[in-house]
Amino acid sequence: MSLLNHLLHIDLFKNPNSIIAEYIWIGGSGADLRSKARTLEGPISDPAKLPKWNYDGSSTGQATGKDSEIVIYPQAIFRDPFRKGKNVLVMCDAYSPAGEPIPTNKRCKAAEILSHPEVVAEAPWYGIEQEYTLLQKDVHWPLGWPVGGFPKPQGPYYCGIGADKAFGREIVDAHYKACLYAGINISGINAEVMPGQWEFQIGPVAGIAVADQVWVARYILERITELAGVVLSFDPKPIPGDWNGAGAHTNFSTKSMREDGGFDVIMKAIEKLGLRHKEHMSAYGDGNERRLTGKHETSNMHTFSWGVLDREASIRVGRDTERERKGYFEDRRPASNMDPYVVTSMIAETTILWKP
Repeated sequence: MSLLNHLLHIDLFKNPNSIIAEYIWIGGSGADLRSKARTLEGPISDPAKLPKWNYDGSSTGQATGKDSEIVIYPQAIFRDPFRKGKNVLVMCDAYSPAGEPIPTNKRCKAAEILSHPEVVAEAPWYGIEQEYTLLQKDVHWPLGWPVGGFPKPQGPYYCGIGADKAFGREIVDAHYKACLYAGINISGINAEVMPGQWEFQIGPVAGIAVADQVWVARYILERITELAGVVLSFDPKPIPGDWNGAGAHTNFSTKSMREDGGFDVIMKAIEKLGLRHKEHMSAYGDGNERRLTGKHETSNMHTFSWGVLDREASIRVGRDTERERKGYFEDRRPASNMDPYVVTSMIAETTILWKP
C-alpha cells in the first residue's frame, strides 16, 4: 500500500470541476452496504442536483431475471474522508425502474412517516448508540482474544485503557475523526463491556437525517476496517454465553417531551410502546432474541418493562428526566444490526401518530 500512496493522494483539483461521488446503498440482506463511484462536475452539496444511477440487482440478491436493473436515488451528501477535497459520499435508496421502492428500501416509508405534519410539529430528536465488534480477519474471533480461547472475564474492558484491555483503538479513533470530517454528528465513542467491542453515538439529530448518518457512519467504519484488515460485525450476540451482546440503544424525545409537563407525555409514549411491544420486537434486528435474554444488561425480549436508570428494562428513563419532569427516554431493545430507518420511524409512528 505504501507504494500506492503517491497515486492515492494525487491532487484532482487542478481541474476544479471534477469530483468523485461514491454512491452508497443497502444490499440484499437489508443490512449490508454496497457502493460504487462516478466522476461528476462539481462541487455539489445538494443531493437533488446529483443524477440517479443504477446497478445490477441480480448481483446483490435484490432482483432476478433479464431485467434486473435497480435505480438508486441520491438522498444525502457527506464529505468523503477517504478521497477528501470536494469529493463526496452519497447515501441513496433503491427503486424499481417503475419508481416503486424495492423491499429493502426502508427509507421511503420512513420518510413518509417522519414528514407527516403531526410528526414534523413534534420535531423528534434521536440519539443512536451503535455498538459493534471487531473481529480478527482469518478466524472471525474478537480482536485481542486468543485464537480459539477466551480473555479474562468482563469487568476491566468497559471504557478501559491499556494493551490488555482495549483492542482496536486506532480504528475507533480513525472512524471518529473521519465521521467528523464527513459532517456526521458523531457525539462520542467508548470501549464496551465485551473486549473487542466498541460503540459510537450519533446525535442528537432531528428526523430522518439521523438514520442517513448512522448508515454512512457504518459505511465509513467498514471502509476503515477494510484498510486495517479487520472484520466488522454488527451481530447482536457475537459470542454466546456470559458475554454482553451488541445493541443500538435509541434515545428519543419530542418537542412536547422537552417542554414543561413533558414527563407525562413520556409516560404516555412508553405506555403506547408497551402495547405494540411485539410489533417493535419483530422489526428491531435479526437475531435479537439471542441478545435480549434478561441477562447481560438487557431486558427479556418477551416482556415489556420500563424503569428509571434500569439497564435491564425495555425503556430506560434517565435520572435528569425524572428530576426535571421533561426530557427523553432510551429504547434499549434495538439490536446492533437494526435498520435505523425502521426503528426511528416506528418509534415516531407509535408514540405520535398511533391512536390506541
